Amino acid sequence: MVLPAAVAWGSAAWLVTAGSSVSLGVALCALGAIGGLFRWAPGSALPLTLTAVCLAAIAASCAWRLTMVEHSPLTRLAHERRLATLDLEIRRDARAFTQHGEAAVVVEVLVRRVVSRDVDVRIRDRATAFLDGPERALVVGRRLVVTGRLAPADSSDEAAEIDVVHRGSTDRAAWWWEASERVRDGVRQSVSGVGAEPRALVPALVDGDVGRVNDDVEEDFRRSGLTHLMAVSGTNLTIVLAVVMLLGRSAGLRRRGLWALGALSIVAFVLLARPDPSVVRAAAMGAVGIAALGCGARGGVRALAWAIIGLVFVDPWLARSVGFILSVTATGGILVLAPVLARRLTRWMPRWCALAIAVPVAAQLVCTPVIAAISGQISLVAVLANLLAAPAVAPATIAGLLGGCVALVSVPVSQAPGLVAGACASWILTVGHRAAGVEAATVPWHAPWPWLLAVVPAVAVATIVVASRPVWFVGLSLGLLVAVWRPPSVGWPPPGWIMVACDVGQGDAAVLAAGDGTAIVIDAGPDPAAVDRCLDRLHIRRVRLMVFTHAHADHVDGWSGVKDGRRVDQIAVGTTGGPGDDGIPRHVVAPGDSFTIGEVAAQVIWPERTPGAEQTVRTRARDGSIVNDASVVLAVRVRGVRLLLTGDIEPDAQAAILRRHADLAADVIKMPHHGSARQSRAFFDAVGARIGTISAGKDNDYGHPAAAALTLLREEGIQWWRTDTDGDIAIVERDGRTHVVSRH
Repeated sequence: MVLPAAVAWGSAAWLVTAGSSVSLGVALCALGAIGGLFRWAPGSALPLTLTAVCLAAIAASCAWRLTMVEHSPLTRLAHERRLATLDLEIRRDARAFTQHGEAAVVVEVLVRRVVSRDVDVRIRDRATAFLDGPERALVVGRRLVVTGRLAPADSSDEAAEIDVVHRGSTDRAAWWWEASERVRDGVRQSVSGVGAEPRALVPALVDGDVGRVNDDVEEDFRRSGLTHLMAVSGTNLTIVLAVVMLLGRSAGLRRRGLWALGALSIVAFVLLARPDPSVVRAAAMGAVGIAALGCGARGGVRALAWAIIGLVFVDPWLARSVGFILSVTATGGILVLAPVLARRLTRWMPRWCALAIAVPVAAQLVCTPVIAAISGQISLVAVLANLLAAPAVAPATIAGLLGGCVALVSVPVSQAPGLVAGACASWILTVGHRAAGVEAATVPWHAPWPWLLAVVPAVAVATIVVASRPVWFVGLSLGLLVAVWRPPSVGWPPPGWIMVACDVGQGDAAVLAAGDGTAIVIDAGPDPAAVDRCLDRLHIRRVRLMVFTHAHADHVDGWSGVKDGRRVDQIAVGTTGGPGDDGIPRHVVAPGDSFTIGEVAAQVIWPERTPGAEQTVRTRARDGSIVNDASVVLAVRVRGVRLLLTGDIEPDAQAAILRRHADLAADVIKMPHHGSARQSRAFFDAVGARIGTISAGKDNDYGHPAAAALTLLREEGIQWWRTDTDGDIAIVERDGRTHVVSRH
């Protein structure tokens, strides 16, 4: 069953982006293959026949769903950007966000009816709506009528996006949705007497309600490998089912009664946590876990394969969901790897302890390539953090759920189980915060993530081999803990450094080594103290040249920190100007200007300096893109290493540079505009760098570096380092080879 499941998963992930015609063609080809197999090898090719059947079913499902969206009246109206009145049904709970400084919400909906001029049709199409107002009223299943401007959807499973300009009142949903909302509200009320962070975490543990979890908790849980606790997973369902089954047995229920009780519990769980793809996936993975308990690991793997096929048939877009990928890989790892590892460990430790170690180790190992592909990081504390947090997860979940049910009768009484849930959540939070605070909690993974597909199996085999040798296992585990807790420090600055990207927060400051305690500084960042510390760490006493790429605050406001206690020989600025009223010689650069200072040879390749260009930029200074695109861009060569320093240029300037310069090749590129999403692939193709540096502030409000920018770097084969996670980043040349060393 593994091959059919893999083919079903892979084909669904591809076909949802390929269009209905391609899906239909694949379905017909698969049907032809089934006929050929039945004719030429009716009995001996059963696995291939089953694989072809699965492929045909998935392709047919994709073709049907995509055709319905592509030929929907709502899709046509969205492409015409019509103003329409729509009857909506809420599909998912609303999510709050800030738009132009105002609170707003986004919610996924089912459009039941659309009216616009000559159109009045009843449909059942998915869409996403953006609207103002409170999110509490937007409960799954409720109906409302809105007027909004339609636009094409970003996702192929939706017909439109709706920018709501007028919102009517909300009707009540079916009784089962309203009942589940009362329980969810009861969970929140039961923990109203505990601290702010536990009060936000308990609903996330019980029903996936993360609306009140703050950014600090989310970041620390990500670093410590505990993020999965805040998303509804098969673990949640397994905990609930275990308690329900135990109560059922205590009440004298037999096998059929227990199955019925389990089925009802799964339905109730889905209603409570909402029928999101993640919840449906969790229900399926929980059922797989039950199958494994009853049939062993082999039966669990079969159940997992059937669950994958069934889920991507019902909703092919699940195949591309990060949550689905993580859930399936984690479940597979627990089914296949955990039993082997546990058997080795039970030779010298109790079974319960062996399982407690084997399960998180197996899940973390198989999920590592996915996590590295998404975040570019690998958590070194995830297994330990999960081991420490695990004993509190089940009590927090059960006590929180009990509090929600009791709150239907008495809110004051419900606060007793709420206090228990809050205490357990406090322990989980303590583990998450402490683990994230460890110096080497995460390490960046800059190599292409597919390399991990070879590394992880090797690590898994080594772990299994070592697991049966207590001295080796304990010794290596303690060694890893010590290395994570107190990682070896690298001398700073590293010998042979040629450039350092300074960690100055959400801004830019780079230093080029000019020899004997002198440097060329490119931008000063937003904070004088931060750039001053960076230059002190590099032992810079004299700045031979200070270059301001453009006059935005995040590049110039740290100027006083550069000149604090240092001699600055001269200043270079572009058409946007910059600081320089200090009696220091100042020069406005133009393309073609070049300079050589020490071992640094640089040429200015941008911005254009046409008549009136400087005045134009200054009069339109409020247009951030105009100023960004007027950044000074330098092509630098130091000891044979080529660097391209790009300021904040955006796609328009990148395209113009590409037209004017045939050779932009560089070994290192400073990522334009702190890694914003606005980048030109053609520009990066022309540069062909192997190394990229990204200067961005931790938890910045701009979302830098953007996921799209990191994806571009990954696809271009560029290994990147970022100041928000790596600290100061040094480009080092030793023996003709270029290396990267970071302070973190």
